[in-house]
Amino acid sequence: MAENKFMWSHLVHLGWNCWNEFGVTKEREHRSTPSGTHTLLFDRPLWDAHMQELRDIGINTLIVDVADAMRFESHPEIAIDDSWTHYEMKKEVEKLKAMGFEVIPKLNFSAGHDVWLKDYSHMLCTDIYREVCRDLIDEVCEVFKPNHFHLGMDEETAVNQRNQDYVVIRRGNFWWRDFYHLVESVERNNCSAWIWSDRVLEYEEEFFAKMPTSVVQNNWYYWGCFKEGDPEFNEKRQQHINTFYRMDKLGYKQVPAGSIFFTEDNFEKLTKFALENISSENLMGMMQTVWERIDKDWMHVHKTALDNYRKTIKLYGERIDKR
Repeated sequence: MAENKFMWSHLVHLGWNCWNEFGVTKEREHRSTPSGTHTLLFDRPLWDAHMQELRDIGINTLIVDVADAMRFESHPEIAIDDSWTHYEMKKEVEKLKAMGFEVIPKLNFSAGHDVWLKDYSHMLCTDIYREVCRDLIDEVCEVFKPNHFHLGMDEETAVNQRNQDYVVIRRGNFWWRDFYHLVESVERNNCSAWIWSDRVLEYEEEFFAKMPTSVVQNNWYYWGCFKEGDPEFNEKRQQHINTFYRMDKLGYKQVPAGSIFFTEDNFEKLTKFALENISSENLMGMMQTVWERIDKDWMHVHKTALDNYRKTIKLYGERIDKR
């Protein structure tokens, strides 16, 4: 396993078919998520330059949304037109590791973000589905040789699938049966499983009764308010905040996730909150998300995220080193 370093981590997207079905475009504020795409949606020279910028400012961990960006040898039917071969993906992972990054693969198996699975996204809770998931996890682990594996599992709710024609929401034992299978598939490859913590927001007591403490938790919080009395603070945001406290008390490893999605100063504030309220034993690191493609139309958004990293690492990096 990698050395026990504080993760300054960033989520980047190679595969993009984690949102809308083919033929559907969902507007979100001033941005849009395109419908299912048959090609990779990133600019290679900008990607290379962006990776170097991230490394230069102190980011040491990349979480890479793979989806259908890799051509799976066990299930080539999942591929899009220009999916990378095993060889191409291995070369990219090796390059990123040589730059000093820990590279963590992400396959999102949430029913709300699995368009990339093609027909298998319609087969959840079946033996066929679980066999395919295991095959894909094994292949990604073979290519990435990771210490951690992100399984997604966020936003499996009706409201998050409101623009889709095929809606699936697993509940109770159906969700847990699939989830435990995914975790076991990861752990048999000598990795630790990592998930978005969204499930706790809908089924809190069930979540803490059944979620193994071995699974790394990505509880996300994208707003700038952190306590009662702050503008726009509400009961739902209090639930997010309470989750950080409860997870720490119960011994879950955490990587809180912030974003520029709603406010540009979120990441700095969330890092301060996490350092003050989550024990150093359980705080593995911090993550920032952008949720946009790395191409010329969206680099201004990525620039804002880079600026947030610079400021936050400068403010808190030395404090973390001395923990």
